[in-house]
Amino acid sequence: MDIKKVLTIAGSDCSGGAGIQADLKTIAAHKLYGMSAITSLTAQNTTGVYGISDVAPEFLEKQLDCIFDDIVPDAVKIGMVSNKELIEVIATKLQQYHAKNIVLDPVMVSTSGSNLLQQEAVKALVENLMPIADIITPNIPEAEVLSGNVIREKKDVLEAVKMISDTLKEACQNAEDAFVLSKKRAVLLKGGHHANTADDMLYYNGKHIWFRGEKIKNPNTHGTGCTLSSAIACNLAVGYTIEQAVGAAKQYISGALRADLNIGKGKGPLNHMYNVNVVREHG
Repeated sequence: MDIKKVLTIAGSDCSGGAGIQADLKTIAAHKLYGMSAITSLTAQNTTGVYGISDVAPEFLEKQLDCIFDDIVPDAVKIGMVSNKELIEVIATKLQQYHAKNIVLDPVMVSTSGSNLLQQEAVKALVENLMPIADIITPNIPEAEVLSGNVIREKKDVLEAVKMISDTLKEACQNAEDAFVLSKKRAVLLKGGHHANTADDMLYYNGKHIWFRGEKIKNPNTHGTGCTLSSAIACNLAVGYTIEQAVGAAKQYISGALRADLNIGKGKGPLNHMYNVNVVREHG
């Protein structure tokens, strides 16, 4: 059986709603083969993040070597990477192995409002990881950090994605490596933080496309960013274009929100498996 493979490089969420757990559920829901390289262990649940323990850079490097030396991924999703050393390991290894279809979710703040990215790591993220990504998926608070602009209206969204795209061009200005030059570097600014809409903007090759979305009245949004970026990686792995991958991922996450799962005491997780038929036999 031929099956596409997707690697998630991210932190672990022990409560199962975000991080590699959300990623692997999403990959399974897309009927693809999921792998994970863990960057951090977190003690968290639907009410907040209570502790973070990063893995040693050498151990992350060993995880990535083991994966690429054996089961080569068709797409890679990068999520929470909280320090400069880990970012540099990921960038080096993905270039070494010429990784395909890289989706970067620049995780900086959790759904509950906890800071997940050390300040010194932001510069490394921009200089090392963003230039090798095929698509970057910041939400509004993350796009404000990356662009330096406040985003309130739709005109602010376009201005922010253009500024992020310009930052990427500057970071790649002197690049000579064919791998770096081959990357698409699209920017998807997620609009889920808007009060009344869930419209996202894709900026790619100097053009912008709005993906309109209904604001689904569900307070349980733990892990939505992880889930969307993983779904995009799944769609790229099977050969979708950037635009097609984003559109299909947006439909998937809307369905997972409409399924209205309600567990936990805080902002609960999505129902990642809402569209998977499970047959249970009772003996």
